Amino acid sequence: MHSSSRWLAVLAAALSFNGAQAAGLCDDFYARLPGLSRAECMAAQLKPSAARSVKGRNLYLRDVHPEGRGLRVLVVGGIHGDELSSASVALHWIGLAQADAAPIHWRFIPALNPDGLFSRPSRRVNANGVDLNRNFPTPHWDREAPVYWTQKTQHDPRRWPGKKALSEPESRFLFDEMQRFKPQLIVSIHAPYGLLDFDGPIAPPSRLGRLYLDQVGIFPGSLGNYGGVHKGMPVVTIELSSALNAPSPDETQRMWLDLRQWMSAKLAP
Repeated sequence: MHSSSRWLAVLAAALSFNGAQAAGLCDDFYARLPGLSRAECMAAQLKPSAARSVKGRNLYLRDVHPEGRGLRVLVVGGIHGDELSSASVALHWIGLAQADAAPIHWRFIPALNPDGLFSRPSRRVNANGVDLNRNFPTPHWDREAPVYWTQKTQHDPRRWPGKKALSEPESRFLFDEMQRFKPQLIVSIHAPYGLLDFDGPIAPPSRLGRLYLDQVGIFPGSLGNYGGVHKGMPVVTIELSSALNAPSPDETQRMWLDLRQWMSAKLAP
């Protein structure tokens, strides 16, 4: 076999494997996530990164960007594995980003905590029992995170920050992506408090869809604290109204349109 033929055979095998892998993932997502069809998941064209969860599951991402340079926006869902709707919205937004001709480079990580997501029942924490949204290296984490967990949460196992900052492969993956991608905006999707939170150096959006701004403060090790306060990357935190039920397609689109309108007004291209 000629070298070019061998290369084509290897490429075809890789594409076939990746296609089968994506189909298997979407079968899993379709069975687990609310308001998501298998076809919608397949259309998202998720790609496995080099990173894996504690239990060895692939951590997937998707880049959507037109030709040329523009804003860099990182969208993260499923940081807490039992907030199923957050992963659904992130996957739906991939389709909206694909139809958006604006010069924006979107990077989506729809399910950062697959071990928690696919547990039975789903769990907020990862397979090591760590709340990934308390595991980022905010200043004085070694002192503040354990004290907060002990005194403010009364040792709540759902909010354990871990033994040290970035102790978990999932939080390290997101941290590394922030270093590589250098986003100018981070959108972190959660549930079920039904509000909009914000951390960062610019004026926040007042609402996204039915969610109104209600800044709830910062926590040691949280993504909003690390990205928005410590690093100066604006972090929009969306708290959907339900963890188990996805918002309607109209509401999902309305949140997207409101976000885009705010981005156009507040973020330089």
